[in-house]
Amino acid sequence: MFRAQWMFELAPGMSSSGLEPLPCRASSRGPGVKSVDARGKQEIAKEEKAKELFLKAVEEEQNGALYEAIKFYRLAMQLVPDIEFKITYTRSPDGDGVGKRCVEDNKEDDKMTDLLSDFQQQLTLQDSSVKLCQPEVDVSQTHISVLPMEVLMYIFRWVVSSDLDLRSLEQLSLVCRGFYICARDPEIWHQVCLKIWGRSCNKLVPYASWREMFLERPRVRFDGVYISKTKYIRQGEQSLDGFYRAWHQVEYYRYLRFFPDGQVMMLTTPEDPPSIVPRLRTKNTRTDAILLGHYRLSQETDNQTKVFAVIMKKKEEKPIDYHKYRYFRRVPAQETDHSFHVGLQLCSSVRQRFNKLVWIHHSCHITYKSTGETAVTTFDIDKMYTPLFFARVKSFTAFSEKPL
Repeated sequence: MFRAQWMFELAPGMSSSGLEPLPCRASSRGPGVKSVDARGKQEIAKEEKAKELFLKAVEEEQNGALYEAIKFYRLAMQLVPDIEFKITYTRSPDGDGVGKRCVEDNKEDDKMTDLLSDFQQQLTLQDSSVKLCQPEVDVSQTHISVLPMEVLMYIFRWVVSSDLDLRSLEQLSLVCRGFYICARDPEIWHQVCLKIWGRSCNKLVPYASWREMFLERPRVRFDGVYISKTKYIRQGEQSLDGFYRAWHQVEYYRYLRFFPDGQVMMLTTPEDPPSIVPRLRTKNTRTDAILLGHYRLSQETDNQTKVFAVIMKKKEEKPIDYHKYRYFRRVPAQETDHSFHVGLQLCSSVRQRFNKLVWIHHSCHITYKSTGETAVTTFDIDKMYTPLFFARVKSFTAFSEKPL
C-alpha cells in the first residue's frame, strides 16, 4: 500500500498529499511535453544571458577597455555562437543606455544616406530668423550669413568658375550644413553638365542627379594636363675613320590640355613638365610651338568614349618684303594651311578616373589655298605614340576669371 501510494504521488498533476490534482494542464499533455518546455526555457535564459554579456562587451569597447570587451565577447559566444546576429541592440544589461546609444547610431546611419534632405529639414524646422549658417563665435565684422541666398549662390558660381573647379566646390561644402545645401544645388551641376556635354545631356536618365552624371559619365578633365613621354634610339652618322657609329637617345614630351569651352592645346617639345606646365595655364600663351584647336566627345556604340580634335598652328601674319624681289623676279612659295586630326580613347586606371588617353588616329591635312586641294597624310600608330596620363595642376584653378 505504501509503494502504491508513493507511485500515485509521483504521477504528474498530483499534489504531494495525493488527495487532489494540481490546477494545471500539464497532466493532459504528458511528461514529454513538460521536458520540452523546460528545455526551451533554459535556451531562452541562456540567450538572454548571452545578450547581456554581448552588450556589456559593446559598452567596454566603447569605453576603450578592449581587453575586458574581448573577455565578455568570448563568454557570450560560448553560450550562443551566433549571438551577434540575434541581438537587436534595444536594451542594456544594466540600464545605462548602451542599447539606446546603439539604436541612435543606427538612426544616424540612416540619416547619412541622405544628408541633403536631412539638413534641409533641420533648417526648415528652425525659426525664420535663423540664417543659412551661423557664426561659431561672436565677431565684430559682418558675417557671411547676412548675405541673401542669391548672393551666396553667385559666390558659389565664382568658386566653380569658368574652369569648372568642382573640387573647390566640394571643399566648400564641408564648412557647414548651409554650405552643403548650396553646393548641392541642382542648377549648378546642370550647368556644369551642359558645358561639358552640350545638348547630349538633356535627359537625366539613367543617373539620379546631375551631380551623379558629372561623377560617373566619362569626360576629359580640365584641372590639369595630359602628358606622355616618348623615348627612342636614333642612329647617328658614321665617324670619319669608319670604326664606330654614334647612337643618340631621343626623349620628348607631348602635352594636351582641354578647356570647358571646347578648345584644346597641344605641344610637342623636349622640355620637361616643370618648365612647360606653367605656360599652359591660359590659351593666350606666347609659346609659338603650341597648336590650338577644338575637340568633341563621342560616345561610341561599344560603350567607349573617344575624343576627336582638330588642331593647327597659330596663324602669324608676316609682312611682305618687297625689297627682297626688287632686282629679280622670284615665284613666292605656295600658301598652305596645316591641320592635325587627332583621335584618342578615354580610359580610366585603377587609381584615377578618366586619366588616360590612348592614341587611335593621327593625320596631317595640308590645304593649298590657290587650288583648294587637300593632301592627307596618316601616321601609323606605333610605340612612338605612348598614352597620355593626366596630371593635376593646382595653379590652373587657383584664380577665377569669370563665374560659371
